Amino acid sequence: MDDNLGMTIKKLRKNQKLTLKNLAEETGFSISFLSQLERGKSSATLESLKKISQALGVEPGFFFKDSSENKELIHRDALETQHMKKHKIYYKSLHNSITNPAFSPQLVILEPQQNEGNLIKHAGQEFLYVLEGELTVQIDNKSYILKPSESIMFDSSDDHYWYNYTTESVKFLCVNYDEPLRS
Repeated sequence: MDDNLGMTIKKLRKNQKLTLKNLAEETGFSISFLSQLERGKSSATLESLKKISQALGVEPGFFFKDSSENKELIHRDALETQHMKKHKIYYKSLHNSITNPAFSPQLVILEPQQNEGNLIKHAGQEFLYVLEGELTVQIDNKSYILKPSESIMFDSSDDHYWYNYTTESVKFLCVNYDEPLRS
């Protein structure tokens, strides 16, 4: 998937008839960064994937879809994932069977030391539930450390970000409600 992330972003951007300049204006990232990301010369962060996905009207898990995934009602082996070594992050959508869902459940895996990125905010709400590892969640100026079986819910219009400061991967469920996606 590492090689395909940039190509997927570029294809989606072009399908929507957006230029790099349009995407840069929507996300606040430089044209140079977006071009490098599309060509596989730069890495994505949680922040960049979230902003790019919002600008393109998809959820972050869209960029990680496996072509073999089908639209089954039940997700089997959701924890059996293909890690992204280059970007140290993995999203897996858990709602393939529903078109235009009201909320987005996703499995998120952060590799060890995935701790770079700036606070982001967007309309909606987020619920996080840790399955494995230790997740640090920053909301405004306060940090929360979540361990397995612990959860947090917050208004995502508050500045926030997720971090993994540990030497182990962290796996968690993220259920978020964003403003309706563009069609």
